[in-house]
Amino acid sequence: MDTQSFLFSVFCFLFYFLSGEPQVVEGTRLSWTSSPFGFKPKMLFAFGDSYADTGNTKIAVTRSWHFPYGITFPGKPSGRFSDGFVSTDFVAGFLGMKTPIPYRWRKELSGRVKYGLNFAYGGTGVFDTLVAEPNMTTQIDFLQQLINDSVYTKRVLRTSVALVSLAGNDYSYYLETNGSAAAFPGFIQSVVNQLMVNMKRIHDLGVRKIGVMSLISLGCTPQNTAGSSFQRCNETENDLVMLHNNLLLQAVDTLNQQTNSTLFFIIDLHNAFLTVFNGTETHQGSPTFENPFEPCCFGVTEGFFCGSVDENGGKKYTLCSNPKTKLFWDGNHPTSEGWRAIYSTPAFQNTLKQFID
Repeated sequence: MDTQSFLFSVFCFLFYFLSGEPQVVEGTRLSWTSSPFGFKPKMLFAFGDSYADTGNTKIAVTRSWHFPYGITFPGKPSGRFSDGFVSTDFVAGFLGMKTPIPYRWRKELSGRVKYGLNFAYGGTGVFDTLVAEPNMTTQIDFLQQLINDSVYTKRVLRTSVALVSLAGNDYSYYLETNGSAAAFPGFIQSVVNQLMVNMKRIHDLGVRKIGVMSLISLGCTPQNTAGSSFQRCNETENDLVMLHNNLLLQAVDTLNQQTNSTLFFIIDLHNAFLTVFNGTETHQGSPTFENPFEPCCFGVTEGFFCGSVDENGGKKYTLCSNPKTKLFWDGNHPTSEGWRAIYSTPAFQNTLKQFID
């Protein structure tokens, strides 16, 4: 594959196409989850991108506030990049608490702030991206300001944990701005280095434990497999994902060595995703997905996406009859049922337990 083709293909799978009447959906405790035992966090903070965002991203820049997003839960768009729940909902359920409200609704729902906040914005990264929303450094600045304003204290934050999501938007921006294939590994290192700085800062602000999700096999997302009629992964992109995940493992090990602790850990989204994608999990209630490459909602042709409409309001996407039969909702994001299946795998469950050890 020549450099130009390589860059274009990687751009296609990494770029989160975003387009979004906001109405906040308060945090909801998932009925099939409960907090086990041990340390019981009282607050959850989420940082990152669309895999964690539950309604922060503005309608002007995202499709997640438009139909058919949210058709499974809450029955209308809620700002989540799914037909229903996303990772933050499941992590909160595991911890026995309601999903933290989006940061943008902190004043309207001030009584819920004591249970944590979701600072994640779809389309963002550790650095600035194509989406004009707060990057992760700025998201952490928001928490810092709340501490400065005495909304949170160091003592209270000792009962909190943080979920950190980084799903590839930095890489799409790098390629969009003519980043070279040869320099890509170095850029991945810089992204992981900044992520490491961010995690350390969250801890220094007083958050007790920080879990960061590894990258899924992005070469297997529908946005990247559409060219093969949703039949095969792009292993070149998956090799880059493995580099990111290996560097992330090293970064987390370094943080734990520096703090003489095990307060930083990786939530194994990568292997959990592969377990579901490959159909190798046989736990009770495990769903069987139709072609795991193929999404429920997708643009009718190149240039259109889930939720796209033409100038007359006509829809320019196809929509499956039952999202529960699909692993992916759109070109990049799992369905609510997909997230539930990922959450239910031993790989995901076992790493989540580190929140309460």
